[in-house]
Amino acid sequence: MSSSLDVARAELALAVLYLNKAEARDKICRAIQYGSKFLSNGEPGTAQNVDKSTSLARKVFRLFKFINDLHALISPNAPGTPLPLILLGKVLTFRNMGTPLNNLSLSYSSCGCLFQSKNALLSTFLFLDQIVWLGRTGIYKNKERTELIGRISLFCWLGSSICTTLVEIGELGRLSASMKKLEKELKNTNKHKNEQYRSKLQKSNERTLALVKAGMDIVVAVGLLQLAPKKVTPRVTGAFGFVSSLISCYQLLPAPQKAKTT
Repeated sequence: MSSSLDVARAELALAVLYLNKAEARDKICRAIQYGSKFLSNGEPGTAQNVDKSTSLARKVFRLFKFINDLHALISPNAPGTPLPLILLGKVLTFRNMGTPLNNLSLSYSSCGCLFQSKNALLSTFLFLDQIVWLGRTGIYKNKERTELIGRISLFCWLGSSICTTLVEIGELGRLSASMKKLEKELKNTNKHKNEQYRSKLQKSNERTLALVKAGMDIVVAVGLLQLAPKKVTPRVTGAFGFVSSLISCYQLLPAPQKAKTT
């Protein structure tokens, strides 16, 4: 009885920890929003009302969130970083690559440039989205300009999702080459027992999931902008948005704790 109660307490503590994240609550609301869009298929009714009200509520979660990406965009570079790399992209992208800066290839620099572009576009989207919120709540009275700003913000999000897709493709290619090289070195041993290989495999799985999500977000953006209304209907937009929201919720789950060894 005591052990089951301890397990319940631990699970509740994890749930509280998860729900304390503003980002997690936003993604749960996003799943509700796009699930409602899927059910309504653009037709008036309760589901569409839930879609619209949840969409407006989510904008409150994102107030001043653009500062996060803006801060990442203008964050200082590490001492000794070559000027061309500073101009091309953030050093943050390269820190996670495990490669000395002086050995970076052009593709890595391009990846950094894409990462920087993604942050710039996402920050712009989040900033403009606040103006849209002011318009939707009636604080900002110019409806035509609100709609125009809304479309511009969605194009920024579309561009950011495209940049994310390209970055993930590049990173997956780099990881694949690295894993193949490691497999050759470990051909006479069990590679799955090698900590370095397991780490690379985990990163590859995470980036594959991020790539799938970014691809789905592109479809959602196309649907919201009505760039292909016959193919990307409100129901298709809702389905892709709902699945990408579930992926986001999964990505925000706390990392599992490693079992303690005695």
